[in-house]
Amino acid sequence: MVVLLAGASGLLGSALTRSLAARGQTIRRLVRREPTAPGQVRWDPSRDLDGEVLDGVSAVINLGGAGVSDRRWTRARKRLLLDSRVGPTSTLSRAIARKVAGGSRIRYLQAGAIGWYGDGGEHDLTESMPAGSTPLAHLCRAWEAAAGPAREAGAEVVTLRTGIVLSPHGGAMGPLLPLIKLGLAGPLGPGTQWWAWIHVDDWVGAVIHVLESDHVGPVNLTAPHPSRNRDVIAALARAAHRPSLIRAPGWALRVALDGFGEEILRSQRAVPHVLTELGYSFVHPEVDSAARAVMCR
Repeated sequence: MVVLLAGASGLLGSALTRSLAARGQTIRRLVRREPTAPGQVRWDPSRDLDGEVLDGVSAVINLGGAGVSDRRWTRARKRLLLDSRVGPTSTLSRAIARKVAGGSRIRYLQAGAIGWYGDGGEHDLTESMPAGSTPLAHLCRAWEAAAGPAREAGAEVVTLRTGIVLSPHGGAMGPLLPLIKLGLAGPLGPGTQWWAWIHVDDWVGAVIHVLESDHVGPVNLTAPHPSRNRDVIAALARAAHRPSLIRAPGWALRVALDGFGEEILRSQRAVPHVLTELGYSFVHPEVDSAARAVMCR
């Protein structure tokens, strides 16, 4: 299988690239600079993609987008979060649509987020539920809509609605891990909000499982047992043999992180209904197992 991958240099893209290569898949990586290694293809997301880039490609995976957790959500940052997702997604979608119209079969796995659902309180959030009304939900709705041309042309479009990825190498939890290792972390806000987490190894395994299936539509990339925020932090602290008693007040998170502070205080009990139906077997279904894998590397 030949896979065209956008966003290959990020945390998730790098991990996925290694696993796909280990399985013998051929990977073409879209880059915005001059190619420096075999398999790299230069592209400009603001311009139409040359159709030859998709010659022989069986699947396209788009993981691109500016990080949501590494900077305050100023007005300019919010615009970048939207533009860095919608623009490239639209460009890829149009190119795939043209290729499919010419008779090609392409699976298109498009990144998304469980932010789609907004604040779900105590309710289970499955893939069939509509978008919420929060700022991040509005972003996710525009992001998923940008894949419309490929979907309408008959491409096999899958939306990867990713939860909070637990990884020893950073990601959304990156700023917290050093504090946890020092025993200087605790619940964020009330700590009772549900966090739909997934270990990075399961994220990679689930994406490959979906890629090799016939499923079309959204997929929640989350562990089968979501946990409350306080329990996720406590599990990571236990794995590091540290306490988790220093609570970060909600007001402080809102001030320090602006819009992102509000988002991490929302409750999202997303569950992987589709992955379960597809028979995916989780390596880390429980948060304690995932926490040990993160903190002991």
